Amino acid sequence: MTEFISQTVLKRDLFSATHKGYTTDAPDRAAIRRIVTASPIWTRPLAWWLARREIAALRAVAGIDGTPQLISVDAHGLVRTWTDGAPLHLARPKDRQWYADAFRLLRQLRQANITHNDLAKAPNWLMTPDGRAAVIDFQLASRHRRRGRLYKMMAYEDFRHLLRQMNTFAPELMTPTARRWRARRSWPAQLWMSTVKPVYNTVTRRIFHWSDGEGTWDRLEHEESAIRTALLSVPGVREVALIEFPLRSRGAGIYAFVETDVEKLDDAFRAAQDRLGKARADFIQPVALLPRSKTGEPRRDLLNLIALNQIPELEIMIGDDAELAALVAPIVANRLNFTDRRFK
Repeated sequence: MTEFISQTVLKRDLFSATHKGYTTDAPDRAAIRRIVTASPIWTRPLAWWLARREIAALRAVAGIDGTPQLISVDAHGLVRTWTDGAPLHLARPKDRQWYADAFRLLRQLRQANITHNDLAKAPNWLMTPDGRAAVIDFQLASRHRRRGRLYKMMAYEDFRHLLRQMNTFAPELMTPTARRWRARRSWPAQLWMSTVKPVYNTVTRRIFHWSDGEGTWDRLEHEESAIRTALLSVPGVREVALIEFPLRSRGAGIYAFVETDVEKLDDAFRAAQDRLGKARADFIQPVALLPRSKTGEPRRDLLNLIALNQIPELEIMIGDDAELAALVAPIVANRLNFTDRRFK
């Protein structure tokens, strides 16, 4: 029986846990395991509904270049191929050829009667190492039995969202016609924004405790000095690096990376922060060694990606630097934030 070997936990949320690893029958092929049964009991019906949508969509896009390929499905979730590439907001493609390939990919999805429905998010678009376009995250995708009016409107929205990405990263490639299409929402999109989206925000933020980054005023500007001083006062602490991150429904959180060789400092950290009043770090992660620049300063660019749980982007930034990868690996393995929400 084929077994999945987990190497990295990429994400945990109310609907699944997502691991990167490989299957024992293909150890050289990177794969993603989405474990639906890792979700809480109260969200599991919705979690399985999303997973079934993803499974149906992945079966429909089998063989399409630039899409994840389904490997297996079981009672706990699914396994699919890993797509190697840089998220669009990092790749920032300027080459007309990438967009031509992205339009090719949308045409092939359309031929398979699939609409993705979540292409407004730049991280769902990738530039592969050979410069091709790819899309990921089919949880919200729809498989249409016929190409009726609803299908055509949803396919149009996928197309319009690609034009939005082009307008953001390569506006010089936009034609007057493309600009008109980009600005013209279909009526379901307009209806969603005016009626469903407010309800969606209420449910996600007040019931599921999600946040799109509202209330993200600069806490570090007001609290960094006091928190840093308090944590450095703990015996055995050599350095403290503070990073802001989206904290579920409460806006901005503060993630503290604390360099120390001392184990079990939780009580000391708590006592140090209790003297601060309202100012405090929400997560405190002790690390043996912080990654540092040539000047000796902590690498905030790397720590920021760890605090935000942007592990694929972290791997891209590290590249082939084996020494840096070995230094960062235990920090990633013991990170405290497993959501991938971003500040808007």
